[in-house]
Amino acid sequence: MRRIDLIEPFRVMQLLERAKELEAEGKRIIHMEIGEPDFPTPAPVIKAAKKRLDSGENFYTPSTGAPELQQALADWYLHEYDLQIAPERILITPGTSGAFNLIYAVLLDAGESVLLPDPGYPCQRNFIRLAGGEPLNIPVGPETRYHLSSQQVAANWQAKTRAAVVINPGNPTGTLIEDAELAAIAATCAEHDGWLISDEIYHGLTYGAKPPCALESGDAEHTLVVNGFSKRWAMTGWRIGWVIVPENMIDAARRVMQNIFIAAPTLSQFSAIPALSAHREVEHMRKAYDVRRCYLLEALPRLGFDIVVEPQGAFYIYANVQKLTDDSRAFCWEMLEKAGVAMTPGEDFGAHRASEHLRFSYATSLDNLKEGIHRIGKFLATRTTGNAPLI
Repeated sequence: MRRIDLIEPFRVMQLLERAKELEAEGKRIIHMEIGEPDFPTPAPVIKAAKKRLDSGENFYTPSTGAPELQQALADWYLHEYDLQIAPERILITPGTSGAFNLIYAVLLDAGESVLLPDPGYPCQRNFIRLAGGEPLNIPVGPETRYHLSSQQVAANWQAKTRAAVVINPGNPTGTLIEDAELAAIAATCAEHDGWLISDEIYHGLTYGAKPPCALESGDAEHTLVVNGFSKRWAMTGWRIGWVIVPENMIDAARRVMQNIFIAAPTLSQFSAIPALSAHREVEHMRKAYDVRRCYLLEALPRLGFDIVVEPQGAFYIYANVQKLTDDSRAFCWEMLEKAGVAMTPGEDFGAHRASEHLRFSYATSLDNLKEGIHRIGKFLATRTTGNAPLI
């Protein structure tokens, strides 16, 4: 089989495309499928972008990133986590997707593997396959808060395994891994002379808890940290992320970056610097997400959705739908077509008990969520009579 034949579609995008078609027909769709902030990019970022455009200085930066942004991020880590990180270890990438493609290009030879949680972020599997590697999907459930455990990492590590991935807070679950477990996974990876890859894109969007950066307890020589501006700072289309690498990996990463994307977008790099000081705007978004989260945590169980582990981060709820259906994929498509509510079926995130689950995103307004809950309730109430509501 050719490598490209192993690349799976991002199924939530198929749902989104159909939702857009329905909207083009004049129907109103409630979007609870996409993990994209509904808030505007913070004003200081827009102001900086306009200033940078007027300057005319938007040529290539060094491949590893503009030194000004690298230093700003180093200062931010000192303030945010009390971590001293050399700026040159912070490599600036076109979004976190660019960061992961860079990581796997550097780490993996053909046939080498990476441990992933199942359910987990679906694109990870494809990033690894594109690098010629093999994703090893490890079933996780409520007993580990839907995260890998150190015991699972140790038990599933193979001769050709190079790394294990932790997404904290998780996608699709919004759950946090225990701090001690994160440290234990880092130690297990180091014992196998491998790497912990910590995806921290939802840091700053947590409720009642603050997860540590993996570098606070992990071995810096065996820990890679990925983050970006898309979620916390509502900058999805700006395509700016970063990865913190060990010093001895910088040269290899630079060579890859020079070839696969030359450099991250210059305009976005310099515009991102003031985002790091936009505390008021970020806190406004975080508080709004928390209100939405609390609303859904109360409303969804009343409709028959089971939330086994309460999410404490991101803007997702991973719900069990066994009381309502034995096929979450068909359920989501029917809900879209008949009720005008878009949700993501569990199959997008892996194979483990996928048909029993779906993901709600609350990256939309509270009014939209209330309308969505109303429509879902109406749909479920009329489903048994055969008179499904129309949109």
